[in-house]
Amino acid sequence: MRIRYDREVDALYIELLSLAPGTAENRELTEDIIADYSPDGKLAGLEILDASQVLGEHLKEIIVEDASVGVIHQLALLMK
Repeated sequence: MRIRYDREVDALYIELLSLAPGTAENRELTEDIIADYSPDGKLAGLEILDASQVLGEHLKEIIVEDASVGVIHQLALLMK
């Protein structure tokens, strides 16, 4: 599992399964939450738009994987 947060667009992505590009089926669960499903119907990921609003205080700490060195860092995000 990987969790990525893009501060510029305030979007959080939780990847549960790695899929080839273009193979996910997207379903909008709410206005701000989109689920990605694998071709066989398994939940592959969740995208949360406006993450700081949707998650509020829960977005203070996330796990970020630095793929270039394979190290996992825990970062405290200062959300205002």
